[in-house]
Amino acid sequence: MFRTKGAGNDPHVDAGEPADSAQPGAQTLKRALTARQLVLLGIGAVIGAGIFVMTGQAAANHAGPAITLSFVIAGLACALAGLCYAEFSSMLPVSGSAYSYAYATLGELVAWFIGWMLVLEYLVAVATVAVGWGGYFNGLLESIGGFLGTSLALPEALATAPLRFSDHSLVPTGGLINVPAIIIVVAIAALCYRGISQSAAVNSVIVAIKLTVIFLFVVFAIRHVNPENWQPFIPPAEGPGKYGMDGVIRGATVVFFAYIGFDAVSTAASEAKNPQRDMPIGILGSLVLCTLVYIIVSGVLTGIMPYHLLGTAKPVATALEAYPDLTWLKLFVEIGAIAGLSSVILVMMIGQTRVFYAMSRDGLIGKFFGRVHPRFQTPYLGTIFVGAVAALLAGLLPLDVLGDLVSMGTLLAFATVCIGVLVLRYTKPDLPRPFRVPFAWLTCPAGALACLYLFFRAFLDNWLWMSVWIIVGFIIYFVYSRHHSVLEPKK
Repeated sequence: MFRTKGAGNDPHVDAGEPADSAQPGAQTLKRALTARQLVLLGIGAVIGAGIFVMTGQAAANHAGPAITLSFVIAGLACALAGLCYAEFSSMLPVSGSAYSYAYATLGELVAWFIGWMLVLEYLVAVATVAVGWGGYFNGLLESIGGFLGTSLALPEALATAPLRFSDHSLVPTGGLINVPAIIIVVAIAALCYRGISQSAAVNSVIVAIKLTVIFLFVVFAIRHVNPENWQPFIPPAEGPGKYGMDGVIRGATVVFFAYIGFDAVSTAASEAKNPQRDMPIGILGSLVLCTLVYIIVSGVLTGIMPYHLLGTAKPVATALEAYPDLTWLKLFVEIGAIAGLSSVILVMMIGQTRVFYAMSRDGLIGKFFGRVHPRFQTPYLGTIFVGAVAALLAGLLPLDVLGDLVSMGTLLAFATVCIGVLVLRYTKPDLPRPFRVPFAWLTCPAGALACLYLFFRAFLDNWLWMSVWIIVGFIIYFVYSRHHSVLEPKK
């Protein structure tokens, strides 16, 4: 039985808005973000691992040159969900993203389920991207050392996790700990602790750096594009999910990881200066810009090197190494990758702490996560917790294997938001909606079906891990969360 809350004359409360520091005297988050900063937050989260890692691997293993089509498919699913996010975030400008929207429309149990999926999307993604950041950082040290005629790279034992996955089990690697991955997580956590304004300012600088690097890559590499590398555009199928149209769809589920950040904009709704106007701009603006960048870069990348050679951990740098006149650009690409992955970690950490903040205010997790710093107006204890857990995971585990799980959690959250818009249109038709999804009775079901279809394709390969994650989540809910919920009658 779903439980929803709502009473009184406030339309947001009547809609079931989660408690977001609504109590008199409660410390609230600082409203400091403009529409431009929200767009940059979205770009900061989205453009990172997708371009510098996922594009080449998805092309080599699944889609071939048709990886551009995979980005279009994933982008379309995101666009449909993005319209629904825009309506919700302008109507319910609170922390928590899809969790809060599910709470308002589908009840507490579904909200908990989505919140648990968002832990996959944000917390695990922070650790996963940090591992990639560590690899690029050590590569940059190696490149700088080459120019200086010395070795600056960290020893392998201090740049490698001690464990790796092999046949669904953990085996030792010989490494001790991934020091760079831990350092970047701790540094980003310290920035998030300090304040949302400072975080947004740093993110703006990082976005400028990585967009400049991407622009340089496209301008200088496009001269080496060989159209023969695009033939055949969709390689003949070699098995389930490997080339052919089936591979293009499977590639879309892989590169969906590249889009996981755009919805993080909605987690900052309670920190936007004018959320009713700025949230739709931030969500949809960042999504459109990032999709265009992905399509252009993936087209150039597969044009300058045969797709089957791009399945490396740093495909853009690998492609540049094939052209002596472009080797100078490799150093800039490594800098851009470090900047890009840094901004992804930053926005993902902001997103996770705000989701925990909303869940805490509803009693589903400890009050610890809902405490706001009296000076910085940030959920500081939650930030410390997220930073510590993510640093531990990044330092000890090779979390790249969990990329599909991150995408799956995101897809379920997106589908829920699409369904929630329709539910609220029916249950609360008179609520003010500064932004309305066009043709909602078509757009919302199409968005939900697209996301669920991509989820199912990834679930076929990862059903065991996903099932375990879901079971653990429901155990926590029925053992702890349900009994501490603000909806639980007090005796």
